[in-house]
Amino acid sequence: MSAPTISVVLPARNAAATIERAARSILNSTHRELELIIIDDGSTDDTTEVIRQIDDPRLRLIQQELGGVCAAANRGTNEARAPVIARMDADDFSHPKRLEKQLDLLRQSNVNMVGCRVRIIDALGQAVTSLQRYEQWSNALTEPARIVAMRFVELPIVNPTLMAKREVFELGYREGAWPEDYDLCLRALGQGLKAAKVPEVLFDWIDSGQRLTRNDPRYSPEAFDRCRRTHLIDGPLRGIREVDLWGAGQAGKPWLRWLQGEGFRVRHVVEVSPKKIGTQIHGVPVIADTELPPPDGTPLIIAVGAAGARELIETELAKQNYTPGKDAWFVC
Repeated sequence: MSAPTISVVLPARNAAATIERAARSILNSTHRELELIIIDDGSTDDTTEVIRQIDDPRLRLIQQELGGVCAAANRGTNEARAPVIARMDADDFSHPKRLEKQLDLLRQSNVNMVGCRVRIIDALGQAVTSLQRYEQWSNALTEPARIVAMRFVELPIVNPTLMAKREVFELGYREGAWPEDYDLCLRALGQGLKAAKVPEVLFDWIDSGQRLTRNDPRYSPEAFDRCRRTHLIDGPLRGIREVDLWGAGQAGKPWLRWLQGEGFRVRHVVEVSPKKIGTQIHGVPVIADTELPPPDGTPLIIAVGAAGARELIETELAKQNYTPGKDAWFVC
């Protein structure tokens, strides 16, 4: 077999029910010059037997003792022969043109990593209501500037859709009390690497109770907060001691307490509620959005979780010459 142009890394554990469909969706891609590396991470079911029934020389099965998803994904990176690596999960389905279109975007754009739009469905093919807001938000982020600006809201590129130049994956997935995919994405973007997304739905992300994201504490809301806060301090807030905060509601107050606990002076809290404007919260004066000082180098952290609020706030920020990703950072 000729050298592949893409190495697809697929970690799997106890995935006998779904692994064949996932693997064949990659092997049936319109881009043919690939290798599919399946890392069987200590499966105790028939995962290995199912994989061995797939007759395709481009498939490589690697078995290892149970080490976890980070160890399996990093093993795949080490085994990969191609200069471009793509991810895949054992639950999901990659559309035939996904790899072809993502590779075209990676080659034609000045970016280091690419994703695509996704459809989040359950095992019966029905939309997952609880994830529709995230799906719409993620699918709207296609341009590099928007992806980097909104990276502290949530994971901007769905991990199993990720395709990147080898150096991105060589940063390595890290074990920790947080989502390893979000950590890798934030480290890459924080180092100035660029990301884009094919503006087409090319991937079915199958949500089920068996996914790690549903049952592992590393993917809880608290774990995502630990991750984004660590990278905020290492990135936009490095060397900063004073910030402004937009939001004094259910989402904003925990951020206020955290910022003060980390030693930041919160200069103002911005609110739209007339009942709160003119008061103080934890010793910080609450001002109206119309009273927000013009950009002066003080980062503005925006912690408002209500549906539709982010869009309204962005409109106000534009009027006051704030630029998300430069002097204003959405965190939820």
